[in-house]
Amino acid sequence: MKKILFLILALVAFHSSVSSVMAQSHEFALIDAYADQNRELGPLKKCEKRVVFMGNSITWNWVRFRGDWFKENGFYGRGISGQTSYQFLLRFREDVIKLQPKVVVINYGTNDIAENTGPYNEEHTFNNVKAMCDLARFHKIKVILCSTLPHKGFGWRPSVTDAMPKIRSLNERVKAYAKENKIPYVDYFSAMVSEDGTQMRPELSEDGVHPNLEGYAIMESLVMPVIKKLR
Repeated sequence: MKKILFLILALVAFHSSVSSVMAQSHEFALIDAYADQNRELGPLKKCEKRVVFMGNSITWNWVRFRGDWFKENGFYGRGISGQTSYQFLLRFREDVIKLQPKVVVINYGTNDIAENTGPYNEEHTFNNVKAMCDLARFHKIKVILCSTLPHKGFGWRPSVTDAMPKIRSLNERVKAYAKENKIPYVDYFSAMVSEDGTQMRPELSEDGVHPNLEGYAIMESLVMPVIKKLR
């Protein structure tokens, strides 16, 4: 029953991704998607230490599946299905900087490599990640960079047949950048890749892209100690 439920939710996320991509012809970054939630948060309260998770449908589903975990810890998900790092960068001020978090957790890469907003260019994606880090650090927000998850391919983009080598290359580059700039780096990839190194471990996802509860449990166990150190 759980597998059926996650399959349904994964399909919903997929259709949401498609809808998001279609909507981008009019609102490329969907900058106001979280406008109401951001207003409701209001000014930072005394001693409040917010943490924002910036990402795509993987982050969006994380909040849907594990909303209590986010709420209990003062975490705020700002994921939009189908988005790439180009769109993250455009809405970074609205969904991260203006919320005045103590920490931002940046999850990126999946939809860039899936070519949701055009041909994949590692240099451009890498520069988008660096730009978000520059913005955050200028505003005294601590950054956590996370690896792109392992994906054999993408159901909505069958033309992309070389996802894994691109993911490995991007991860190595961001990891080196994080080390050079003393930014914590969380390696989800190594913990979630299959033994043969070709995909996400099958028990961690119903569609090979979006983690299930078991997958998110692994991610939480890796990122939580890092967040605690930075707060």
